[in-house]
Amino acid sequence: MQPKNPIIGLCQQATFMISAAKVDQCPPDEGYEVAFAGRSNAGKSSALNTLTHANLARTSKTPGRTQLLNFFTLDEERRLVDLPGYGYAKVPIPLKQHWQRHLEAYLSSRESLVGLILMMDIRHPLTEFDRMMLDWSKASHMRLHILLTKADKLTFGAAKNALLKVRQDIHKGWGTDASIQLFSAPKRQGVEEAQAVLAGWMELIEDAEDDQESAE
Repeated sequence: MQPKNPIIGLCQQATFMISAAKVDQCPPDEGYEVAFAGRSNAGKSSALNTLTHANLARTSKTPGRTQLLNFFTLDEERRLVDLPGYGYAKVPIPLKQHWQRHLEAYLSSRESLVGLILMMDIRHPLTEFDRMMLDWSKASHMRLHILLTKADKLTFGAAKNALLKVRQDIHKGWGTDASIQLFSAPKRQGVEEAQAVLAGWMELIEDAEDDQESAE
């Protein structure tokens, strides 16, 4: 019998830690941190809430509401970070520039950041923001996992075709080995696959194997 993914229990007990407008307001730079990024209205907050089985990130019908770096603690060493959404036309340009400046500062300086989960609306993938994040992850050699959100909005065949096309476009344009999957928050599609990525990045799989060996 395959052991339960240890990230599931941690996600179920995830709690809000702190919000930061600037990098110097972030928690101590230690342990393991995974950040969630996505263009406004890409389903980032819904994905984060679904993965944690909680209402950690506020969802809104008005895109662009997340304006801070929001940290959620899983345990003493591990955190999830909800990054600001970008790209919504009605957000004033100075505010967009403020968000982008502090996002770049966080991404480039955070030593505890072990991976980035990038959400793309499967109906509108590879936006300017998505391309910027792909450029950054390649340049910084940061691990990247892509969720093609709102997969339930397409038929199964169309969703699979979109997945294949985006994967090919990313490989051709960036030559990156970023992993990519289909995801739907309402249908809970792809939840276990995404949680397995989190567990691997946060070195929880190895911890679970060690615990099992000790018990034996």
